[in-house]
Amino acid sequence: MFSGGKEMNRKLISATLAGLLLTTGCTGTNAATNSNQSAAGTGEKTTVEFWYAGGKTAVGVIQDIVDKYNESQDKYEVKTVTQADYSETYQKLQAAIAGNAAPDLVLLQPSAARTLDEKNLLTDLNAYTEKDSTFNKDDLITAFYNQGTDEDGKQFALPAYGTTQVLYYNVQAFKDAGVDPESIQTWQDLGDAAAKIKATGKYEYGWEPMWGPDNMIDAAFSNGASVFSEDGKKVTINSQEWVDVFEQFRKWIHEDKTMAIHSGGQGWEYWYATIDDVIQNKAGGYTGSSGDQADLDFNIVQAMEQPAWSSKTKSQPTATALTMSVLNSSSDEEKKGAYEFLRYFMSVDSQVTWNTSVGYVAVNKQIMEDDTYKAFLEDHPQAAVPFNQADHASLYPVDPTNGQVYDALKIAADKVEIDNVSAKEALDEAQKTAQAALDAVNK
Repeated sequence: MFSGGKEMNRKLISATLAGLLLTTGCTGTNAATNSNQSAAGTGEKTTVEFWYAGGKTAVGVIQDIVDKYNESQDKYEVKTVTQADYSETYQKLQAAIAGNAAPDLVLLQPSAARTLDEKNLLTDLNAYTEKDSTFNKDDLITAFYNQGTDEDGKQFALPAYGTTQVLYYNVQAFKDAGVDPESIQTWQDLGDAAAKIKATGKYEYGWEPMWGPDNMIDAAFSNGASVFSEDGKKVTINSQEWVDVFEQFRKWIHEDKTMAIHSGGQGWEYWYATIDDVIQNKAGGYTGSSGDQADLDFNIVQAMEQPAWSSKTKSQPTATALTMSVLNSSSDEEKKGAYEFLRYFMSVDSQVTWNTSVGYVAVNKQIMEDDTYKAFLEDHPQAAVPFNQADHASLYPVDPTNGQVYDALKIAADKVEIDNVSAKEALDEAQKTAQAALDAVNK
């Protein structure tokens, strides 16, 4: 899960800008292409339009990197349009493609990028990396790099940054409850800690799992759960490993009332409501993105890795990337400019700026050899927690149903976390829905 911002004015402005793009077809891709080709011939910069979303801090940092790139060379000018969240980016992108007003470069979740790739809407970046003597895929974290590669070897996206959900705990709450953070070796330990924190009477909730399926998917993977059978023909999201995890979360939230979630609202409003509870000493901690680090006060909270589900399992939460893709509808010069900026964003200097300012996991492994970053880690050890967790993290499998299995899990999670439906009932229904989608693909 990736965190994001709650600045309503910015969201409204972004939505307005995007709407203008979609309703003014005469200023869309074709017009821009002609203009940029002309500009290239006159020595003017070629405009590269870049769509992205992010949290309130992330949006600003990306813009800073864009500004530095624009100042660093005189061939391309990257113009940005921000969206409310990643889902809105994808939704508006689909409309823009249909209206011949697509941007040149877009930041997407890998599943969305893969869907566009299957429709042959994205540029194969191998055409650029193979000619780029400075590009070395071994410099990139493999798990993140591979999320932009399809079964035929096409590189439809390159990773911009990665994330994994970690545990952020209120230091004073743990002290008040007599809980040693080092004692949290399993999710059961965390459940016990949450009960102790609430029992102090000083905190409304012991722990706040983040709304959505991701926190429970992480815990399920750490309980040995899988999404598909080994032959890929059966959806297994109602196995006992899944049921045990979802049911325990239901009990913590609805029966024990030691945990709670914020849900609904616009964009990432629920996310920041959760963070606020912990920072304002209303909750003992929460499960959140590595990208939250820029929004947290580490005089109040600290970070630790997600634990194993039980003493019989090992910690294997998911790690995922946000990827950048270049649209096929862009001109050759726009594609080149989009690739050049993408490479700039993946550079050590940009990744150091990004990671130290926002907290998301850098995709370029060479960052660990950078003196500036080494010094940063000495003063901010919490920044290393996501890196360490990513070393043993799981990858959510490629979903041949274009996300329908994940959507089924999302519905099941809401039933369990919000509606207090039993885990078995919710997951059995989810499995039937997901299996039907998989069967349709495998016909």
